[in-house]
Amino acid sequence: MYNSLALSLMLLAFQSPSAAPAPQQPGVVKVAEAAPTVDKGKALAKVHRIYVENFGTTEASRQLEAMVIASLTESKRLTVTEDKTKADAILKGFAAEKSTQEVHAYGSGTSVATASGAANRHSGAFGAAGSAINDSSVNTETIDDAKGSIRLINADGDVIWTSTQESKGAKYKGASADVADKMIKQLVRDMEKAEKEATTSATAKDR
Repeated sequence: MYNSLALSLMLLAFQSPSAAPAPQQPGVVKVAEAAPTVDKGKALAKVHRIYVENFGTTEASRQLEAMVIASLTESKRLTVTEDKTKADAILKGFAAEKSTQEVHAYGSGTSVATASGAANRHSGAFGAAGSAINDSSVNTETIDDAKGSIRLINADGDVIWTSTQESKGAKYKGASADVADKMIKQLVRDMEKAEKEATTSATAKDR
């Protein structure tokens, strides 16, 4: 009886082999798919409404943020929105500012001298007189040096545009205002260029 039971178990083991994993084909390596490259020009051309994120807590960052918003608002190409969900892109940035002292010294001098004399065999006499006027001045000038960097991020979280500018101030504006003006002017120029390229590409495909 025991021999019959053992024989039955052995036959059952042979009839139900454990499932083995399928062998991997030699030389086949699974490669992860690369993420698609972002066409920054096309992405930039689609931006019309911008949300400006907080630049930071420093005085320089707050000042540059305010200047950037003002420059964006003045531009005819872009609209600033405070509703992040309605923005085509988000603008982030930071700023640094330092003040230096420049010393300017000026000096000028004027001198006048006269001399007279007479001489003979028995006696001699000589006289001289002189005077000098010195004019000098020293003044100190404070120079504000601002530097800022901004980046534009689309809805997918990709950086599609960046700019870094610095300035010591312009004729009618401070350093921070000049930096912001340079940044936004560059942004508008690059957007207009991207729009023209997109239009040219679309026209060429239609032909």
